[in-house]
Amino acid sequence: MELQQMRYVVAVAETRNFTRAAEQCRVVQSALSHQIARLERELGAKLFDRTSRRVRLTPAGEAFLPAARQAIDAAERARAEVAAAAGEIRGKLAIGTIPTVTAVDLPVALKRFHLRHRAVRITLRSGASEDMIERVRQGTMDVAFLGLPLGSRPKGVRGRELARGELVAVVSPGHPLAGAERVPLSRLADEPFVDFPAGSAGRIQSDDAFAAAGVRREVAFEVSTPEFMARLIREGLVIGMLPAAFTPALPDLPVVRLSDAPGRVEHLIWSRFRPSPAASAFLSALGVPVAEQES
Repeated sequence: MELQQMRYVVAVAETRNFTRAAEQCRVVQSALSHQIARLERELGAKLFDRTSRRVRLTPAGEAFLPAARQAIDAAERARAEVAAAAGEIRGKLAIGTIPTVTAVDLPVALKRFHLRHRAVRITLRSGASEDMIERVRQGTMDVAFLGLPLGSRPKGVRGRELARGELVAVVSPGHPLAGAERVPLSRLADEPFVDFPAGSAGRIQSDDAFAAAGVRREVAFEVSTPEFMARLIREGLVIGMLPAAFTPALPDLPVVRLSDAPGRVEHLIWSRFRPSPAASAFLSALGVPVAEQES
């Protein structure tokens, strides 16, 4: 069993197509197919069901795929550790972030890191905090930037608090509350809202605040990005709740501060196991000492 064979299996599983997998691996399709068939003979089981229309993993393939990914990651980690011992930072750096992160100017931080460590392959995924906590816990993501309600801390990972803030109401320019100084949540009770999906960390902080104030609200629209929220708000369809520190990115929308505003904390998290050389270098660039990374 060879690492290259495992890479071929992963490529086919991800693309669900032998031709695209071969292009991704930069080999001719016949060579890729031959190596996968050779691996299947060695394992004594088919890894893929293949027809003229689709390719899908067999139960044996489903069982093999996670172990193959782990073996590939371990080999790449070993190469990165050897390179780091010689003074070169290389390998992969998988980063996750909420769309509304403000404690760190992430594009600037990534540019500086890339210019200093050009051999590192950086990937970035935007998503919900709870999803990224799980990915960091499982080791498929190196570091992540989260936004959580006050009193909520990510479990099963290492991390540090970056910043605290509060949410504000965001309304359309013609809304009756546009220009209001500071209002209680109860003033928003009859408004239709746009918010993040139910159960997400971005939604929970708003839901908890309204519940604590004894106020019921209607969340008419659920979306996953603040940009889409802003488009709906501009049309006067709904109002929204966003971090105060994020609203300068929406200069055309009036902001209404709240006397009983929901609190919010931004966190930086990483694995509870020793970070890879690339992840350690990135954390150091963000001001996290090596001793804290591994404590």
